[in-house]
Amino acid sequence: MKVDEATVRHVARLARIKVTPEQAKALEGELSAILEWVEQLGEVNTDNIEPMTRVEAMALPKREDKVTDGGIADLVVKNAPATEDNFFLVPKVVE
Repeated sequence: MKVDEATVRHVARLARIKVTPEQAKALEGELSAILEWVEQLGEVNTDNIEPMTRVEAMALPKREDKVTDGGIADLVVKNAPATEDNFFLVPKVVE
């Protein structure tokens, strides 16, 4: 895919990047090369390949999905400057 200077300027404006005319000419070639490489990836046959999230296959440990209070409320508020009944006390900011 060939990228022209107008497209480079449009992308630069969307990205809020200031691009000089010299930089725009250089970016034309770079962006065109990147898009050609991405198009090459579409030619790879992946029909019999399972999608993967990592190189090493592994099963994640699972836990029972239940709601608890954690049992450590006193540790959670231990370093807070002010607490009451395991709740954080904060100064009033709106009147």
